[in-house]
Amino acid sequence: MKRPADSRTSLAWQIQSLLLAYPDERFPEHLTLARRVADTQPGPVGDPLLRFAERAGRTPLPELAADYVATFDHRKRCCLYLTYYAHGDTRKRGMALLRLKQTYAEAGRRLSDDELPDHLAVVLEFAATEPAPGARLLTEHRAGLELLRLALNDDDSPWAPVLDSVSATLPRLAGGDREAVMRLAAQGPPGEQVGLDPYASPVFLPDPVVGGLR
Repeated sequence: MKRPADSRTSLAWQIQSLLLAYPDERFPEHLTLARRVADTQPGPVGDPLLRFAERAGRTPLPELAADYVATFDHRKRCCLYLTYYAHGDTRKRGMALLRLKQTYAEAGRRLSDDELPDHLAVVLEFAATEPAPGARLLTEHRAGLELLRLALNDDDSPWAPVLDSVSATLPRLAGGDREAVMRLAAQGPPGEQVGLDPYASPVFLPDPVVGGLR
């Protein structure tokens, strides 16, 4: 029996969340789960999960973990903390983080001390259990998501297909990817000003926080 579309999307967000966390000793189990979930998804969502699982499955775990740190903890264009793309390390980012925490609290979700609310894995995990507000958060941060997706694809990163899969769960962007990203970046989230150039010198992002979901 096929799952309803909204149920399939929630399942996709859950596995995407696991795949974007630090690859620890449980990561091989997550790859196995990703293959199973991929079979329940439409092609644009499931096929990238299979591509990631195949490539990551051929990579020794220590090598994959080192690549994760090099990609997400030390490369500003590949930051997993979504509010950086709109606000950098400013007071506005603090307010954006507070709004995220309030959204989670309203749904009964309490973050642990080592979780930041704008980490993409955290947002996806929330969306998996609270699809309506979760989809809204992902859409509000769509510009950052697309900047991250493009950067990972430009670098031929192993994680690029995961972001392709995330993007495929969201409404289609009008026009070419890069033009749409720049338009969304110029508009920004409601009530905020953005304005960024993802392929100029990445001074709009601070040094990323080492850690996240581990």
